[in-house]
This record gives sequence, structure tokens and C-alpha cells, in this order.
Amino acid sequence: MDGRAEPVSGSRPFEVTHRLVLSIAVPMTLGLLTTPLLGLTDTAVVGRLGQAEALAGLAIGAILFDLIYGSLSFFRTSTTGLAAQAFGRDDLREQQAVFLRAALSALGLGLLMLLLGPLLLRVAPELMTQDRAVAEVVRSYFAIRVLSSPATFVNYAVLGFVFGRGQAMLGLILQILLNGTNILLSIYLGLGLGWGIAGVAWGTAAAELLAAIVGTVVVMRQLSAVSRPSWAELVDPAKLKQLFQLNADILIRSLVLNAAFALMTRVGSSFGAVTLAANAVLMNVFMLSAFFLDGLAGAAEQLSGRAVGANYRPSFERALKLTAGWSFAMAGLLGLFFIALGIPVIELLTTSSEVREAAATYLPWAAITGLTGALAFQMDGVFIGATWSREMRNMMLLSFAAYCATLAALVPTLGNHGLWIGLNLFLLMRGLLLLALVPRKSAQSFVSAH
Repeated sequence: MDGRAEPVSGSRPFEVTHRLVLSIAVPMTLGLLTTPLLGLTDTAVVGRLGQAEALAGLAIGAILFDLIYGSLSFFRTSTTGLAAQAFGRDDLREQQAVFLRAALSALGLGLLMLLLGPLLLRVAPELMTQDRAVAEVVRSYFAIRVLSSPATFVNYAVLGFVFGRGQAMLGLILQILLNGTNILLSIYLGLGLGWGIAGVAWGTAAAELLAAIVGTVVVMRQLSAVSRPSWAELVDPAKLKQLFQLNADILIRSLVLNAAFALMTRVGSSFGAVTLAANAVLMNVFMLSAFFLDGLAGAAEQLSGRAVGANYRPSFERALKLTAGWSFAMAGLLGLFFIALGIPVIELLTTSSEVREAAATYLPWAAITGLTGALAFQMDGVFIGATWSREMRNMMLLSFAAYCATLAALVPTLGNHGLWIGLNLFLLMRGLLLLALVPRKSAQSFVSAH
């Protein structure tokens, strides 16, 4: 005997190694990192226009878009979890069904967003700014980007599916196509043709459409007609209920997470324009850390989902340990990097001496967000892959309530320092609460292994 657990009846054992974890995490990380590069490019393009209203409008428009559409990115994560479990069971028919259900749902939601676009354009900008000139810029930007809604959601479904099957390199190629095309078109249309912020928006919309078409064609070519599910299988009530419940839980979790960031922006605005701008600059530090950690969270998502589908607990536990180890190692390196080189990063992002000085004051709090958030990112991946979405939703709500209480207690006395402390505690609490549930949920999911 070599000391390893024997496979139980109906299980499909597979080995989880450092190499396997990194083969998923590294391409996902590289792909995800193209997103903040896109944000930096858009900011640089609009910043060259020399109009404060245009830059402020872009910032608010991007936040608004991320707030709404980022909250609806559950299509990617839910598709990843369900595809990974079907992949673990080696169920080719259900793998196709997972993708087709997600793609059809994505198109439906995209059309709904087109219908709601006029209402959002009328109401949303005033919720983010009282400056009419800035609000008009936001409307111009958002009115163009909303046109690509169906393509945006189809891209979520495509990426979720290929990540669920462990095809991280294909996911990287598709993300490079999406964000690379976006960057080039934004520069060309925004600066080259002088379209300004409208050019940036059109560049994004065109890139979304191109990526959706290419991604769908690539995925459909991988799917065998022999294993194609029937319409009755696609609309199976039990499968649809599982999909909608999973999506609803992830949606609530995402909305609450975005509400936490929006609350931080809202509270930060009470400290004045300089502090608000400094926080916006420092949030790029957090977002860069998040994109690095999201790659490892994606590996946890795929491997935990595959292990649940394969009904093989040893692989699940091994994936849990390896992804945690790599997540904290990466977070530590990121923290050291931003402590050492955060000032040059700040200087790259803003030319205002006042904003630079304020950002440097709060830099240490932003630098450690990777460490305080590492466990939360990893646990999100595990819970989504294993489709333990209800518990993930509940722990998010509990953490948000504690976050609000923390801000109420610390901000009046500590000001912006209290705001950043609250964010770090919010990230830390999310991870610890989810970790505490893993033993019980594992026992339930792998009950046949006992």
C-alpha cells in the first residue's frame, strides 16, 4: 500500500499536481491581466484629450459598466463550475448542454439589457455624479457600450466553458483577442481618428462582438454532433433550476461585492476630490492583485468542480492545499512589490502632486489587500466549482454587514485610513467564513467516499 486513498465506486480519480494547478492558473492570470491594461489604456487615451470632464466621465462610466455588467458575469463563473463537474464525470453530452444553456441565456439577457438601456441612461449617471457635463460624457460612453451587451454575455459563456474544461490556454488566446483588439481600436478610434471617448466606447463594442463570434465558432467546432443534446435535455427543468439557482446566488454575491466597492467610493468622496482621486488610483493596486489571484481562484474553481464531478475527494483536498499555497505565495510577492515600487506605480497613474502625496499615504493599506483577500479569492473559486453557491452567498451577506459596521465605527475617527482598514477586514472575513464551512460541505458532497 502506498498510503493513498482507494477510489470509491463510481469515482474517476485524477492527480492534482503543482504543474496542473499552474497550467490552469498561469494562462488565466495572463489573460485576466489584459483587462487592467485595457483600463489603463483607455485612461491614457482620454487623458490625452486634456479635458477633465472626459476623464471623469470615463472613470464613472467604467465603474457604472463594471457595476452592472460585472455583477452579471455569473454566466462565466456558473458555466465554469457546471462544465468542470460534467468534465469530471466525462459526460460529453452534458458538457455541450451546459454551454448551450449558458449561451442561450446570455443572448436573452443581452437583449434584455438593450431594452433596459434607455432607462439606465436616464437614471444611472445622476446616481454617480452631480456634474451635468460629466453625466453627459457618461451617457455618451454607456450608450455605445450597451449595444454590445449580447456579445459581452456570450463571451462570459464561452470563457466559462473553456475554463471549466481546463482549456486555460484557449481562454488566454480568446482574452488576448478581446482585450488586444479593444486596446488597438480604442487608440486608433479615440486618438487616431479623434473620436475621443466615443472612439474608446466603439472600440470596446467592436472587440466584444469579434471575440464572441470567434469564441463561439471555436467552441462549436470542438463539440461533437454525436454527443449533441436534444432540445428536451437543454430545457430539462431540474438542470434549468440548478443553473438559475446557481446564477441567482452568484448574482447576489457579485452585487453585494460591487456594493462594497461602490460604498467605498461613496464614502471616499466625502473626504474631497483629492482623496477620492487617490483612492481611485490605489484601487488599481487592489485590482492588479485581484487579477493575479483570480488566476489561482480559477484553478481552484476548475479543479474543485472536476473533483466533485469525478466524486474523488483526495483530488479535491489536494487542489485545496495547492491552490491555497500558491495564492498566499503570490499575495505575499504582490504585497512586497507594491510596498517597494508602489510610488512609481502611483506616479505612472497620475501627474497631480496632491493626488500622488495622498495616495502614498494610504499605499500600505492597498498593498496588503492581496494578502487579506487571498483566501477569499481562493474560497470563491472552490465554492463556485463545487456549486456550493448558497453558502457563498450567505457568507458574503454576513461579511458585508460586518463591513458596514466597521466603516461606521472607524471612518468617523480614522477617516480614509478607517475606510481602507474596513476594506481589508471585509476581504479577510469573507475568506475565513467560507473556509470554516469547507469540512461540512466536503462531507456532504463526497458522502459516498465514506
